[in-house]
Amino acid sequence: MSLIRGIIDRFENDIAVVEVEDGHTLDYPKHLLPIDAEVGDVIRIDGNHFTVDKEETKKRRNEIDELMDELFED
Repeated sequence: MSLIRGIIDRFENDIAVVEVEDGHTLDYPKHLLPIDAEVGDVIRIDGNHFTVDKEETKKRRNEIDELMDELFED
């Protein structure tokens, strides 16, 4: 299986719903994700190995913050 990159969209009970690059969502057992994984984190999926891409997550959150600041400027 090839490497998949996605964003944790939400948790539903014991399932993590991950939005992948093509816009689809995939469901994974929550216990497979790192214990500190949060909604909005960018994750890399390689088979059943999941890692949080902390750098991409931070970059994405900064971009969202900037967009929100622009949207709510006076």
